[in-house]
Amino acid sequence: MRLTSSDQPRPLPVAACIALCAAIAAIAVGHWLAYRPGIIVWDSIRQYGQALSGHYDDWHPPAMNWLWHELLAFGSGPTPMLVVQLAFYWGGIGLLALAAVRRGRWALAAGIVALALLPMSLVLIGTILKDSLMAGCLLTVAGLLAWRPVPSAWARVAIGLLLVAAASLRFNAVPAILPLALVALPPRWIASRMRLATSALGVAALFLAVMPIANRLLDAKPSGVEYSLITYDLGGITYYSGVDVFPAMPPVADARAINAGCYNMVSWDRYAWWGDAPCAIGFETMRAAFAANRQSPTRWWLMAIMHHPVAYAEHRLGHFSRNIRLLTKGPALPSLSLKSDPNHWNIVTRPNPLSDAIDRLAVDSESTILGWPFCWILLGCAVLLALPQARHRGGGAPLLWSGLLYALSYVPLSVASEVRYHLWTMLALGIGSFQAIDARWGLRTGTMVASR
Repeated sequence: MRLTSSDQPRPLPVAACIALCAAIAAIAVGHWLAYRPGIIVWDSIRQYGQALSGHYDDWHPPAMNWLWHELLAFGSGPTPMLVVQLAFYWGGIGLLALAAVRRGRWALAAGIVALALLPMSLVLIGTILKDSLMAGCLLTVAGLLAWRPVPSAWARVAIGLLLVAAASLRFNAVPAILPLALVALPPRWIASRMRLATSALGVAALFLAVMPIANRLLDAKPSGVEYSLITYDLGGITYYSGVDVFPAMPPVADARAINAGCYNMVSWDRYAWWGDAPCAIGFETMRAAFAANRQSPTRWWLMAIMHHPVAYAEHRLGHFSRNIRLLTKGPALPSLSLKSDPNHWNIVTRPNPLSDAIDRLAVDSESTILGWPFCWILLGCAVLLALPQARHRGGGAPLLWSGLLYALSYVPLSVASEVRYHLWTMLALGIGSFQAIDARWGLRTGTMVASR
């Protein structure tokens, strides 16, 4: 796709730039006032405890815990981390909006800001979460790429650091990172299919190594977090196949019968220790069984999948359908956390009219298409299929593919159905769709102008 004159960057009006920056800064300050010092939930409570101690395990990203530890120099509690999340989130939105205005695309800029103001996103960014921090990092990358589609050397350094940060936050972040990383490379590196494939493999390998290296550098202790996925998948295979695929567990007499009362399509929580009625087939029981028999849990898990592929597919697709809210009947789906969970430090967000209004709108939107990730996934797929411009570098392709690949990564890897996991998917597909529609409109305008 060749860019028309209306697509080319133009001098940014100073008054418009100041007005837009001031508006976004005011929104960011209002966002901070609504949710200060920041909502902390079970995950972030555990992370804050490790940030205070300076000793980490790998259940939650040690890199984020280390960052929080370093931010304690600026203040205790979640406030410094909330400021970082807000800075990345609104900084990325600001860059995207300014890049649109730079090309005379005021409607696109308004759409991007409006999307950022969706109440569910505001609540999630106001909550200290690895998902929120990762979304902020990726938004900033998207903003830098929108501002200058062929980045300078310094911009590539900034983009690389932000992508490394994102890769250190979630073990399944690489599918989201890959499309953004590829368009940040020098154009000649992706000029042909062979070069694109080679670059994609190299980039994927590089970012897959980020989290293990970060964990090692921070001396993070193994927590056995991988048992959550293994236990949940073995439970799903047993449930759908009717065959006990668990390792021998002396405390459990009839694993198949017990599992029938424990398996839940929504999440693995019944197998964990924090539920109201923990299953006898639990996290610690499984770990002890594998250790006692000197068996590799990964090998056992893979063999179970190979022997029962249909049951595994039923389990995985059923869970994914609940995760993206395609299916809503059955066990209750978890809702947004609107306040901090009980914690040792008595950290709470003070109720205020602004947060109360956002919370009410967020709760209401959870039961609409705005809160159903599968609707955003359908939108992204429809845009890619219907608009040829969406498949080009400047037509929203990086964000659309980033959002879709990240959503699909939850098919084999998810163990819970919280909407926070899809924050990046919804943001990326929404903004990418706006960019693709704008590219289509811009192409038509350029043609009309040329014909005159």
